[in-house]
Amino acid sequence: MFAAPDESHRGSPDGSPSSHPVPPCPLPGIVAAFAPRLAELAFEPGLVSAVDQHAAEVRELLYAQGPELLPRRLHRAELSDYARSLLDRLGEIGWREPVGYDFAVHRLTAICWLVRQNGLLTA
Repeated sequence: MFAAPDESHRGSPDGSPSSHPVPPCPLPGIVAAFAPRLAELAFEPGLVSAVDQHAAEVRELLYAQGPELLPRRLHRAELSDYARSLLDRLGEIGWREPVGYDFAVHRLTAICWLVRQNGLLTA
């Protein structure tokens, strides 16, 4: 849906090449599609609140897997895996980006914001 090619490939945990190809990283495509919505944050207080809440929920979902009590930097692989699963689910239900806002637009805009805030396109 929003996936863009990514030249990085992950191997198996022991460092050998994996027999399963890794799907391309969806983050560049999400940023390309939803970065224009970030400009709307300056004029839409409700959008700011929604995107902030969704960003907090994504961070909480990703941090819930570790024992850390203090906030830590997001990792590109973690956010990419989460975004890929979200896009897969949206594809399964036939979602298309609306003119306005819905849960998916808020969540994808929040992912875009997290990518930019954490410099994950250059990682």
